[in-house]
Formats: sequence, structure tokens, C-alpha cells
Amino acid sequence: MKILVTGANGQLGMELVELNVRPGIHILGYGRDNLDITNSEQCADVVNAYRPDVIIHCAAYTAVDKAESDADEAYRINAWGTRNVAMAAKACGAKFCYISTDYVFDGKGNEPYEIEEPTNPQTVYGQTKLAGELEVAALLDRYYIVRTSWVYGKYGNNFVRTILKLSSERDRLKVVHDQIGSPTYTLDLAGFLIELVQTDKYGVYHASNTGSCSWFEFAQEIVQSRDMASATITLVPCSTAEFPRPAARPAYSVMSHSAIERAGLQDLRPWRDALAHYMKHS
Repeated sequence: MKILVTGANGQLGMELVELNVRPGIHILGYGRDNLDITNSEQCADVVNAYRPDVIIHCAAYTAVDKAESDADEAYRINAWGTRNVAMAAKACGAKFCYISTDYVFDGKGNEPYEIEEPTNPQTVYGQTKLAGELEVAALLDRYYIVRTSWVYGKYGNNFVRTILKLSSERDRLKVVHDQIGSPTYTLDLAGFLIELVQTDKYGVYHASNTGSCSWFEFAQEIVQSRDMASATITLVPCSTAEFPRPAARPAYSVMSHSAIERAGLQDLRPWRDALAHYMKHS
């Protein structure tokens, strides 16, 4: 099986490219330096040259706050860019896996979101990622849409790295306690995606490490999971209102994994176990 990964310089894309996969699976990654997804001709040429069996589309505009004032560019990448890659997949007969986000929901719920529930994105980022989902579903039959959340891993910047850095520099840190979600370790998500794309179980999935927490609880676990003997950081819970941002953050973005269960696929491990593995191996 030949797999082409877009966004190969990002957190998830790099994890996929570096993943230790079984013999017979070949993964080729393209970053923005050698694949401009907003260029339809280049997408067609790259895909036609490699002739992949599967495309995992990780490339995206992910600057959530910047998107609020840069909507045209966010749409150009997340909607039209996705359309270009999906069209190239269709032309060569490849399966297509689109990585989406919890931001397609409004975050006003209090129970895990099912895949069938109405989307209602409250930010430009969420709206553009949903637009990408709609492009994929309209163009293709053999597709997977995988929504994930709170992504971290050993490549790139993320919340875990930020907390570790700040905990070594400060003695007190405020962390939001009224946003609830599910952290996702890129290693586990990448493994799930490789398993998924080898099946014909197409459709929408929610994939994160299992369980949920607040950002404050996540930060507590990060600090406690590392040998912080030399650090004396005190974490202080605070409200979202104390940290206004250009883009609204979902108050609740936990997503149900029932689609994974129905497909008979292996769910991702609990988020604390995943974090412990990251701490040990990063």
C-alpha cells in the first residue's frame, strides 16, 4: 500500500512519515515546500506521479486566532486546497482521509458529540475545516473524515511543550479550567489512521485519546508526569474570560468514539497513558 501524506512538516504529518509501519506499507510525505495544495495543477501532478492507494490529508491552516482576521487565506487552504487534493485523489482512484477538528461543533454541549450531531462552528477556523469536510463528502465515495482535538506530539509546538517550558521558567502559571476536551497524542492518532485506511469502513470518525479533562487538569498531569524536582511551579485555575482571544474556544469539545467501536477498530488508549508514554520517549 502506497500512502501519500500532505502537510508532512506538521505535527501529525511528520509523525505519520516517521511511523514504524509493517512491511508493504510505503509512506511518502509532502510539505508545503514541495506541495502547494492551493495549486490544483501541482496537486494533480504530484498525486499522478506517485499514484498512491491512499492520501492522508493533514495540510491545513491551523492558526485559530489569526484565521479570524485572515479568513480568505484560511478558506483558500482548508476548503479549496482540500478540494484540490480530493480531486487529485478521485482522478487516480485513491482513498482519501481528511483530518478535521472538534471546532466544527459549537462547544455548548455537555455530553460527547456523536458524528451525526449537527455541526455549528463558531470560528473561522472551524467554518473552514467544515467546508473542507463538505468538499470531501461531495466529491468522493471512498473517504474517511477524522475529527480530532488537543493534538500534541514530539514534532512541532504544542500545549505540552509550552507547559514544560513555562514550568521551568516561572513559579506560578494560570491555566484555563472551564474548557473540557480530550488530548490526542500524534503517535496514537497516526497508528489509528494507518489501521483505518487499510479498511473499507468509510465515513466520519472522532479520534482522540480516551477520557477527558480541562486544560488545567491536563497541565497538572504534565507537570506531575515529569521529574520536576528542580521546579516549584504553582498552577492556578482561571476562567476563559480571563484570557480573551480573537477566536472563541469551545467550552466542551469531547467527542464520542462510537464510530470507532461500530467499525470494530482499536480505540486510542486513555489520555493519561498516552501522556506518560510521550514523557518517557520525547
